[in-house]
Amino acid sequence: AVVSTQSTGGCTIDSCMECDMCDAGEENYCRKGGHTHTYNSKKTHGHIGGNQETQNFGGYSKSEVVHERFIVTLPDNTPLAKAAPLVCAGITMWDPLRHWGATKGDKKMKIGVAGIGGLGTMGIKIAAALGHEVVAISRNDKKKDIAEEKGAHHYIDMSDTTSINEHNDSMDLILNTVCAPHSVSKYLGLLRTNGTLVQLGAVATPLDFVNFSLLPQRKSIAGSMVGGLKSLQECVDFCVEKEIYPDIEIIDSGKVDEVYVKLAEGNSSAVRYVLDIEASL
Repeated sequence: AVVSTQSTGGCTIDSCMECDMCDAGEENYCRKGGHTHTYNSKKTHGHIGGNQETQNFGGYSKSEVVHERFIVTLPDNTPLAKAAPLVCAGITMWDPLRHWGATKGDKKMKIGVAGIGGLGTMGIKIAAALGHEVVAISRNDKKKDIAEEKGAHHYIDMSDTTSINEHNDSMDLILNTVCAPHSVSKYLGLLRTNGTLVQLGAVATPLDFVNFSLLPQRKSIAGSMVGGLKSLQECVDFCVEKEIYPDIEIIDSGKVDEVYVKLAEGNSSAVRYVLDIEASL
């Protein structure tokens, strides 16, 4: 067992702990009422302390009491300011890589990462560290330098047909982090036979694609949301060992409105913003 003086919760801090998904260590897919998020969730399963009539407040809280099952160990050399986005952005990218076989080390894949923001850059770093061929995918060429700096071997500018055609029918897996309404049809053309497009961005509008983009080559569209506790611990251990962390900027509450504007405009710096609660009090 790893002995550490640091620990953290992830995006999931409670579940029924009884259903088949919880038994399989995938508490994030709890089938009895769903998992309890770290932030803005009702306390439905009875394992969280405090006032049961209020939702939880996650990182906006000074402290929170949760069941020990939902705590993961942080190696002592983990920088705490980067730990919170690691157990959010990191696991969001790690778990689909794990589920689709990219973390086993027994095969090399060509993996696309669409959307070069706080999620996408983490996906590039992890996939590259796992030894895969990584393709960054973005709506224009503005984030090419950022993507290559994070470890991407190739870059696709989706506004450039030539750039797209260079990688058509070649990818095993695409992790799509884009959270704004968009068409996924061109992404499907990048997949090879049996390839999978994994939707990670929380887009509220229906997907735009044609069934015949999938049928002839047995391609798939799937979804993924964070990861269970076993996967989360694996993610933390791997990333700390390889020194893979989200790029962050620490802010206080006085800059929150400014940050929302930056994010709405496309997050050109591709960082995760970390709110310092104590500095905001």
